[in-house]
Amino acid sequence: MVAVAYCPGVTSILYRGGVVHSPADPFAEALLVDDGVVAWLGADDTAAGFASRADRVVDLDGALVTPAFVDSHVHVLETAFAGTGVDLSPTAGVRSLTEALDRLAGAAKRLDAASGEVLSAHGWDETRWPEGRRFTRDELDAACDGAPVYAARADVHSAVVTTTLAERFGLRSLDGWSEDGHVLRDAHHRARDAAREVSPARRTALYRAVLEEAARRGVVAVHEMSAPSLDTREGLAELVASTARADSGLPLVVGYRGELCADADDARHLLATVPGLAGIGGDLNVDGSFGSRTAALRSPYADDPARGTGSLYLTAEQICAHLVAVAAAGVGGGFHVIGDRAMDEFLLGLEIVAEVHGAAAVTGVRHRLEHALFVDARALAELLVFGISLSVQPAFVGAWGGDAGMYAERVGPLRAAALSPLADLVSAGVPVALGSDSPVTPLDPWGAVRAATNHPQVEQRVSARAAFNAHTRGGWRLSGHDGVGQLRVGAPAHLAVWRAEHLTVQAAPRGLSSWSAEARAGTPLLPDLSPDLEPPHCLQTVRDGVVLHDELG
Repeated sequence: MVAVAYCPGVTSILYRGGVVHSPADPFAEALLVDDGVVAWLGADDTAAGFASRADRVVDLDGALVTPAFVDSHVHVLETAFAGTGVDLSPTAGVRSLTEALDRLAGAAKRLDAASGEVLSAHGWDETRWPEGRRFTRDELDAACDGAPVYAARADVHSAVVTTTLAERFGLRSLDGWSEDGHVLRDAHHRARDAAREVSPARRTALYRAVLEEAARRGVVAVHEMSAPSLDTREGLAELVASTARADSGLPLVVGYRGELCADADDARHLLATVPGLAGIGGDLNVDGSFGSRTAALRSPYADDPARGTGSLYLTAEQICAHLVAVAAAGVGGGFHVIGDRAMDEFLLGLEIVAEVHGAAAVTGVRHRLEHALFVDARALAELLVFGISLSVQPAFVGAWGGDAGMYAERVGPLRAAALSPLADLVSAGVPVALGSDSPVTPLDPWGAVRAATNHPQVEQRVSARAAFNAHTRGGWRLSGHDGVGQLRVGAPAHLAVWRAEHLTVQAAPRGLSSWSAEARAGTPLLPDLSPDLEPPHCLQTVRDGVVLHDELG
């Protein structure tokens, strides 16, 4: 058990008897946090001298202290709704179309019909079902006895809805409507809005629940990718303002808003409306998703050529105008890019900016891309030249990559093998941060690190150290917080304490034979993420010296 001496009004904490992940001292076993910063780190046999000045002394009992995680792509409200709606994902035990309809039928029976409430579901992925197809509107109507139902696909870029919902909100007249109840684009956005109507008090409670769960996962900051189809400006302003200080007790929300700007006045107005924005972009979609076949491709979808090459939502001229506008307003921009044709369009927009307005309009601020699954040699070179940062999601290729995965079905195995080239990006020096795109994949930072080290293409695997750095320091860097995300004297105390399988208590943590070679080399230690071992469990999360999550007593 972990022994703790606790005092109210804590301003300093001494951690001792464990392992501290710090490049500044790879052999550190103890750490002192004082007034929100790392005041000292070093060997355990010298920690006793700091005990008298600490308000709280934690005997780590061999636990690991690391920098806390930053999730560089999250949808807080969507994640909250996913947590309260009907889960149709394989992890929830739904492994077929029939099981999905059964789960929905059960939930519909518990719905209060008189309230007019919309039954919200999420997480279905027909590529993992033996039927190999999604359910239809007629099937959904029958299973749910005519209730208003919005059932979002796992990628949240499309859904299937019931007739009642379609008629109540006029979906049939909108772009993206299909008579089988499958909705895309405008029809999907309207349906999603209908399922997301909540009171301000309920919205605040949903925000807090998600952020508290992030803290329980060792996450100390999230990049919220807000957009008109996902949440309101007022909601984003609340998230940013309510978490600005560590004494909020919540992870920091770094706010991005995906609204297209035609000129600098548009950008300045948005910045005034949502104070504290880190950037104007994020889920500003150049295209859609592979799962819904709306990602913009150079050639037709391999598994459904009749669907064509997907959807291109923005032109190079619009991309150019937006980048110029936000740069003139003094902030970075960014876009959601999935397909190779979408990447081509984005790069063309960059080239127009540089040619017409000068390279400083691109390189003078921190522009970023979300996802960027297709990065070929030309794209990699231009990203480097223009200083574009990337927020990537290794869990995507973990879930849908590989020769037999959904990506291979959609674009063919050869093209799928080129997706998410993590090692190429990292080795070339492109600034990279890791995120979850929650609720598309879960808030699971160690899972993302594991996925990055187990990329389906062996040559694109990165080391655990590189992945961990991208999920900690990299997330701070993308949002303009340089020099944050490492445990060193003088750095902000953003940290997490972990019980990990390979940290089983022995007489002296440094004496564990499995660590010795790496420790002698002076490399900070990380948990063994082998799939047969229990994943690391977060015991405490600290932001600027303020404890957000605590299982230490």
